[in-house]
Amino acid sequence: MNPDLTILMPVFNERDTIEAAVADALGAPLPIGARQLVIIDDGSTDGTREWLGTTTLPDNVEVVLHAVNEGKGAAIRTGLQHARGTFSAILDADLEYAAADLGPVLEPLLAGKAKVVFGTRAWTSQSSFSFWYVMGNKSVTMATNVLYNCWISDVMTCHKAMRTELFRSLRLRERGFAIEPEIAARLLQSGARIYEVPIGYSARSRDEGKKLTATDGLRVLRTLVRCKFG
Repeated sequence: MNPDLTILMPVFNERDTIEAAVADALGAPLPIGARQLVIIDDGSTDGTREWLGTTTLPDNVEVVLHAVNEGKGAAIRTGLQHARGTFSAILDADLEYAAADLGPVLEPLLAGKAKVVFGTRAWTSQSSFSFWYVMGNKSVTMATNVLYNCWISDVMTCHKAMRTELFRSLRLRERGFAIEPEIAARLLQSGARIYEVPIGYSARSRDEGKKLTATDGLRVLRTLVRCKFG
């Protein structure tokens, strides 16, 4: 029997957090029955891959390896090929997001109130990496709203959940962090209405391993324009 939910976990050089992230994904209380965890190691070189290869993981965990670093978008697309759940959701391995917050994200899907749910971050002082990081997120979200005539509050959120078949039907091609706005753009173009629920967030600093940069913000804008007019 297929699981109710597949959690897609893209991983790149997260040796310090991978063990806790896997435990969180498997143990968090969620309003579903069986769950599948698909971990996509995207060419890690810091010991993450060795940990995944030597640790005994439960049967509902599948590990997929990329030979080299291809980017978060490529990892998510690979993970979708292995998803067996009715629904699929994304959970990063850096502990910025809590697996338990997938509970309120899933509830509108399970109740039939929504086809797509995003978890939206509040950007409180204790959860924000920096002023410019928050402004960058707000700017690309506003660009999404203008280009696609919608109103969402956090296009770059990791917590995105929907039926797996819908997720697979999107024409996704981005390899890096621009996969986030590409998912939103393709959903909005399909006519899907994005339902949002509040979630928690604890941003890492650059010293703690934060990977997103200003260059990624430009790629995000490029992707939004490409999906709209390409």
